[in-house]
Amino acid sequence: LRMSGSTAPAGFPLYASGKTDAPRAIIVLQEAFGVNDHIRGVADLLADEGYLAVAPQLFHRDGSPEIPYDDFASAMPLMANLTKQGLTNDLNATTDFLATLGFHAPSIAAVGFCMGGTVSFFAATLGNVGAAASFYGGGVATGRFGLPPLVELAADLKCPWLGLYGDLDQSIPVEQVEALREATNAVSVTTEIVRYPEAKHGFHCDARPDSFNEAAAMDARRRALAFFAEHLRDK
Repeated sequence: LRMSGSTAPAGFPLYASGKTDAPRAIIVLQEAFGVNDHIRGVADLLADEGYLAVAPQLFHRDGSPEIPYDDFASAMPLMANLTKQGLTNDLNATTDFLATLGFHAPSIAAVGFCMGGTVSFFAATLGNVGAAASFYGGGVATGRFGLPPLVELAADLKCPWLGLYGDLDQSIPVEQVEALREATNAVSVTTEIVRYPEAKHGFHCDARPDSFNEAAAMDARRRALAFFAEHLRDK
């Protein structure tokens, strides 16, 4: 069975792409702009790599809107409504749905972009994914969405984690990235941080021409896929 489009297990909205008999699943965590064409495209790309990809609607309490990239102001109140409990519930609902298809923590990865990068890091502390990657996830020194700062949350990491950051990211200074490297190096699970000197915030997103950096995007995607290939097991 190939899944595509939005399914609503138990009324929980997510975008799914790929085959339900895939050996591994991946949770794609949205930017501040919703589960939009770009995030659906990332899920489709990962489905082409052999994963069942699911992108939960983290803004579902507000009707799952999609925000234009040039209208960050509209995303602010949606992000302000996110809570640690809500994110925990949403991540658990997503892994519960995957469990009905035979996927459990060792065969599930999480990958997130921007806001979703922060959520992906949090997902790696819950014990229900086997590996995680964060593309420019913020909230490093000051907590976001009711979560502690990532430098504090690092102690709770329960699976391998990969961080991908751009040195030109004005919202996440290099000093914070290096503080996160130090914090994640101190834990017992495998962690890795890669910095891209020429990349800005949002460098993976080809729908944001001002931010997109093709070389960094391709390298980061390749590294994330290799990281998951190394640390996940087939279901």
